[in-house]
Amino acid sequence: MKRCAWVNNSNELYVKYHDEQWGVPVHSDRMLFEMLVLEGAQAGLSWETVLKKRENYKKAFDNFNVQKVAKYGEAKQQELLQNEGIIRNRLKVASAVRNAKVFLQIQKEFGSFSKYIWAFVGGKAVKNKFKSLGEIPVETDLSITISKDLKRRGMNFIGPTIMYAYMQAIGMVNDHETGCFRHDNI
Repeated sequence: MKRCAWVNNSNELYVKYHDEQWGVPVHSDRMLFEMLVLEGAQAGLSWETVLKKRENYKKAFDNFNVQKVAKYGEAKQQELLQNEGIIRNRLKVASAVRNAKVFLQIQKEFGSFSKYIWAFVGGKAVKNKFKSLGEIPVETDLSITISKDLKRRGMNFIGPTIMYAYMQAIGMVNDHETGCFRHDNI
């Protein structure tokens, strides 16, 4: 089975993520929040590192219940910084809490975060036709626009590169290479 070039085929977790989740449109606000936290945590690290810690993140962050995460105070954040199962970066942990608060504001304004984020692509995934990994951009005009809007609203750790990776992860863009079995099967 042919997969995208970025997939580490010897890592079962990576293969499963690629085959079952990456590029599949996500509309669940809980899942959209989860991916936002994980993409922010990944900054400067490999996605493989984050995937290995994903289950620990789910436990540590109350299964990504945005209402609970938004209420994390200093004591809870300090507890998270002692948790060896997640990436123990003070700025990234604080960002998850800050972004949860903004996420809730966006839900209130738009009815759901899904309505807000998917409006940027008219509710329909952009299907690209890249033949190789080298053709896939790390950011686009759209990821820059979304990043600026989220920053204006108060989020951080959502720069244009992180935002484009987020868009790929939640299926706003289908960047499976044209030779990958998933390109036409989402």
